[in-house]
Amino acid sequence: MWQFASAVTQKLPAEMAHNVAVKALSLGLGPKARLAPLPVSIAGLAADNPLGLAAGFDKNAEAYQGAFGLGFGFVEVGTITPLPQPGNPRPRVFRLPQDEAVINRYGFNGQGMHVAAKRLAGRKPQKGQLLGVNIGANKLTDDKPSDYYKCAQFLCGYADYMTVNISSPNTPGLRDLQDAEGMKATLQATFDGLKDAPDGHGKDKPVFVKLAPDMSKTALSQSLEAACAYPIAGIILTNTTISRPDSLTSMHRTEQGGLSGRPVAALSEQVLDWSQEVLAAHGASLALISVGGIFDAVDVYARLLRGADATQLYSSLSLKGVGLPQQIINDLAKMVTKSGMVTESGTDIASIKGRATSMSQAREMATKLYEAATS
Repeated sequence: MWQFASAVTQKLPAEMAHNVAVKALSLGLGPKARLAPLPVSIAGLAADNPLGLAAGFDKNAEAYQGAFGLGFGFVEVGTITPLPQPGNPRPRVFRLPQDEAVINRYGFNGQGMHVAAKRLAGRKPQKGQLLGVNIGANKLTDDKPSDYYKCAQFLCGYADYMTVNISSPNTPGLRDLQDAEGMKATLQATFDGLKDAPDGHGKDKPVFVKLAPDMSKTALSQSLEAACAYPIAGIILTNTTISRPDSLTSMHRTEQGGLSGRPVAALSEQVLDWSQEVLAAHGASLALISVGGIFDAVDVYARLLRGADATQLYSSLSLKGVGLPQQIINDLAKMVTKSGMVTESGTDIASIKGRATSMSQAREMATKLYEAATS
C-alpha cells in the first residue's frame, strides 16, 4: 500500500508531494515500522537508532510523531524562525531523479515559532525518540543573531536538543554567520537565550551547529575553532551545497538553491574527515551527525565507521518513499549482528565509531559487510 502511495506522490509536483506527505504523517496515516533495536548515544542523549530525519521536512512541527513511526531514532523539526514568512517564490523545489538529488530554495518558509510551540506543547515524549528543534533567522532581520536568541529562549523547553542553522544557502547573509565572528555572535546569542529561558528550560540544553559543505578546510577550521569556545554538544555535517557537479544530468540541474541527495555525499564525507582532524587538533570531543547522500545501510555504517555518532537523511525519503527508514535500520541491524558487535545487553553501535581511517576504507568495509549480512 505504502509503495503505491509513494509512487503516486512521485507524480505530483515536488512541493505538493512534500506537503501531502507532511499532512499524511500529521494525521497518523504513515506506516508503523517494525525495527530491530539499535540503541545509540548522541551527545549523551539516548536514541533508538542512529538514523534521524533532518530538518527541512517537518518545517512547522506538524508531523514529527508520524516521522517517529517510520522508524527514525531522532527527528529534527524546522528550520523555525521567530516570525512567520512565506519563503521564496514558487516553484522552489525540484526533483532530479536521474541524479538521486533535490534542489530547493524554500527560504525558511514557515509559520513562526509561536505556531510551532503550540504543536510541540502537545508532544508526548517517549524513551529513545529524540526531538531536535532547528532554529534560524528571518530573511528581513538585520540583526540575525537576535533571532537565534528569540528562538532559543522561546522553544528550548520543547526540545531534547537545539540546532543552530547558519548554513542554509537560501537566506541572504545567513552563511556569513559561519565565519569566526559571526559564529561567536550567533552562539553567544543562542546561549544567552537559553540562559534567559523561563523555568530553567535552557539549562544544560544540548546545542548543535549545522554547517555547510562548501567551506574550504581553512574556513572550516576557523569556524569550528570559534564554535569550540562555547559549550556546544556537537556539529551537524552538512547542509545542502551550492556547487553543481559535472555529473548532474537532470533538466533542473541549473536551478538555483541548495543541492541535496546523492551528489552531496562526497562533500559531506570530506567535511566529516576534515572536522575530525580539526577537532582532534584542538583536543575537542564533540558529537558528529553526518547528513548528505544517505540512501542505505551501507551509507550509514560507513559514516559511523569514519567517526560519526549518528546520521540524518531527508532527500532520499522524498525520492525512495516512507519505507526507507525501516529498510535501512533492519539492514543495519543485520550488519551489526554479522560484525559480531552484539553483547548480552544488545547491539554495540558505539564500538563501530572511528574504526576506519578514511572514507574509502569505511565504504569498502561497509559494502563487504552488507553483502555478507544480506546474502
